[in-house]
Amino acid sequence: MNVIETRGLAKTFGGTLGSKVEALRGVDLQVGAGEAFALLGPNGAGKTTLVKILLGLVRASAGEATLLGHVAGSPVSRLEVGYMPERRHYPGFLTAGQVLDLFGKLLGMDAALRRRRIDLVLEEVEMLSWRNQKVGGFSKGMQQRLALAQALLPDPRVLFLDEPTEGIDPLGRVSIRGILRRNLEQGKTLFINSHMLGEVELLCDRVAILVKGKIRREGPLSSLRAPNPEYRLTLAGSDEGAASAAFAAAGQEAESIPAPPGLMVWRLEVGDRAELNAVLDAIRGAGLEIEEVQRVRASLEEIFVQTINEASDDDEGAAGPGGVQTFTKGPTEVSVATREVHSD
Repeated sequence: MNVIETRGLAKTFGGTLGSKVEALRGVDLQVGAGEAFALLGPNGAGKTTLVKILLGLVRASAGEATLLGHVAGSPVSRLEVGYMPERRHYPGFLTAGQVLDLFGKLLGMDAALRRRRIDLVLEEVEMLSWRNQKVGGFSKGMQQRLALAQALLPDPRVLFLDEPTEGIDPLGRVSIRGILRRNLEQGKTLFINSHMLGEVELLCDRVAILVKGKIRREGPLSSLRAPNPEYRLTLAGSDEGAASAAFAAAGQEAESIPAPPGLMVWRLEVGDRAELNAVLDAIRGAGLEIEEVQRVRASLEEIFVQTINEASDDDEGAAGPGGVQTFTKGPTEVSVATREVHSD
């Protein structure tokens, strides 16, 4: 079951002098129940605009979107949703408990339920001992934890998380990942916006990369990497001719890359394990010694950069029909005509 679906979702913001900015250009997206999904993209890609449409904070110009089976943005669609925005401002004179109590009232919780849920979520984010401390003295990491507690307060089925580990030290990030994994085990769905790609790799099942308002790549991380396994072979000695002949005997081509003195390093792409073993047998048969065999996996950062580079020539800075610009000039997009402001 998909808890989030968009079909042909588009958003155009009016600009100055009759120009327009296309923040989203026909986005089709599905997120399944219980999935950890990450939406990635550079500043200005349209990520925050998409989330705001799903939450009813911005109206789409075209297309459809549903959240938990209801029209996105409708009050009923938000009943079981938690949202942790990237930027939030809590009154510094309130305590952590008072901040959460205020949000509990806004959610329509009665006093008994508020007390119970506030203690539970503060304990979950390891801030129960700070319940009566004023948030004006909180560090950025502590405010991040409080924001996560706020998102968890209604015990939601879907959690929207914008940069959930930004400003948190390494030990804190491990703790936050643990909290989010426990919520996944409880069947919750995570929809994450983040520039911390290493964190995304550790947590998410599937990613989509949004560039200039379009989904350029989408799927499980394993499917976004190169279709054939790539290996780095380190051999003893310096007889590159013998090594090249061994690769050729196994029906493979390899690329020599710089190596320390007394060693040779080769990059090799093979179809499967059998092909790799055939190469290793040929190398041994040539009398060469194998120092190391290392499988090389493209990191999410490499995939991300490659995707952006592939899209760099697609309408960059160009104007479409009717003077519609398809790219913005910075991290914050402001529509003067509509007074809508959105940022990525």
